[in-house]
Amino acid sequence: MQTFIAHYHSPNASAQRSVGLFEFESEGRVGSKENTHDARMAMLTQFGNDAVSWTIDSIERKTAASKDLDGQLALDFREPVEQPKHARKVVRGRL
Repeated sequence: MQTFIAHYHSPNASAQRSVGLFEFESEGRVGSKENTHDARMAMLTQFGNDAVSWTIDSIERKTAASKDLDGQLALDFREPVEQPKHARKVVRGRL
């Protein structure tokens, strides 16, 4: 079995936003249905009912450079990026 790293995030509308990554083992290739299913099951096993609405963004093979990953997330002290505002749709010729 190979070890993979999956990145996940919670929905933007959720009260408790979560972003992170976790390790799991799978026999499937990267990007296969079997690999994605194993990642989903590992996430639900590890995080429980909170992870039902979470989405897995990407899955990558664990490399030698990422062997020192211990699950500790880095703190980001930058100001949050403001989301772009949607322009109003203007329909000309109607009253």
